[in-house]
Amino acid sequence: MKRDERRQQIIDMLVENKTVGLDELADHFAVSKMTIHRDLDDLDQEGVLRKVRGGATIDAGTRFESDFRIRARQDNAAKIGMAQAALELVEPGMTAVLGVMLPQKRPLTLITNNAEIMERLKGEFGITLIALGGMYSAKFNAYLGIVTEDALSRLRADIAFISTPAMSGRIAYHMDDNVVRAKRAMISSSARACLLVNHQRFGHTALNVLADVAEFDAVITDRAPGTAVLDEFERAGIKLTIASTQDPT
Repeated sequence: MKRDERRQQIIDMLVENKTVGLDELADHFAVSKMTIHRDLDDLDQEGVLRKVRGGATIDAGTRFESDFRIRARQDNAAKIGMAQAALELVEPGMTAVLGVMLPQKRPLTLITNNAEIMERLKGEFGITLIALGGMYSAKFNAYLGIVTEDALSRLRADIAFISTPAMSGRIAYHMDDNVVRAKRAMISSSARACLLVNHQRFGHTALNVLADVAEFDAVITDRAPGTAVLDEFERAGIKLTIASTQDPT
């Protein structure tokens, strides 16, 4: 098996199991542990996974978020449910800042730094697409940096949809400071902001503070979190919307 094929299979195994062991991989591919070490080192350096003692994981850490190619294949039902709930906040004719993939209500003006959204929606009938430039991040498949932030400062949207990989108490976090700055610029450029957070991300922190929940007009998740989280939102007077989800398959 070629190296690239083996590494793609390692990614596939991580998508399914979230964690893989060094011995398990060596046995599965019938190669030496040193070969697997090199594969994991390279994938770790690319930001695809996080190498840990005895193997690798794609579980988020305080300074690690998995590569967009892995995130795109995870939690599809949750993403669809939250996007549908978010769609209820959008009316035809609005201008929206997209940090996540969102279905469309035409006509719309959409502002995004996400390369996948740009590719999908360019030339789409009824969609005015404003693509934000900047420094391309292969890990996040998005444009970031001062050019992105400056462009957002010159725009005004009706609503921004912001996702977070970690939330604890009232605070949303992110591992990457460039992403934080871009998301904060999205919030500042919009009249309203909506936070989307997978229920599995509650109770976790990351290196950088993104925002206090009070900065958002709405928060959407895919499944009811624990009682402590619900009580925190109630005390803060923030409405938490639980999206209806179903397996897309």
